[in-house]
Amino acid sequence: MKLAAVNEVLSGDSSIEEATNKHHISNRSVLTKWISKYTNEIELKPTHKGKGLSHMNKGRKTTFEERIEIVQYTIANDLDYQKAVVKYGVSYQQVYAWVRKYQAGREEALQDHRGRKKPEEELDEHERLKLRIKELEARNEYLEMENDFAKKLAEIKRRNTR
Repeated sequence: MKLAAVNEVLSGDSSIEEATNKHHISNRSVLTKWISKYTNEIELKPTHKGKGLSHMNKGRKTTFEERIEIVQYTIANDLDYQKAVVKYGVSYQQVYAWVRKYQAGREEALQDHRGRKKPEEELDEHERLKLRIKELEARNEYLEMENDFAKKLAEIKRRNTR
C-alpha cells in the first residue's frame, strides 16, 4: 500500500492529497515521509494498521492452571511469545510477564492475589482493630453525609415555604 501510494505520486498519476485520500493515509506528511524514504532508497516497511495484529491482543482472564500451561508452552517453544499469543488468545505483555515471574519464582509466582482478603479468623489483634477502625470511619462518613443531606433538605423546604 505504501509503495502504491508513493508510485502514484512520483509517476504523476495522483497528487499527494489525492493519494492520501485514496489510500486512507492519516496525514499528508506521512505520505511525504514515505516518498522521502523511497527516493533515498530506504526500505519502506509494511504497516499492519487495522489488520488486528495478534501481538496487540487485549488480555483476557485466565486461570492459574492456564497460565502455567501457557508459560510451559512458551518455554518449550524457545520463548516464542508470539506463538503463545496466537495459540491462547492472550496479550504479549501477559505472556512475557508470566514467563519472567515463572522463571524467577516457579509456579507460585503465577497466582493472582489481587483483591484477596484474609478471613477474619486469620487476622491478628492489630489487624482486627485496624479493620474495625476502617468500618467505623466508613460508617461515620455515611452518617455525616446523611446528616448533611437532611440539613440541606430542611433548608430547601424552609426556602420554599417563604
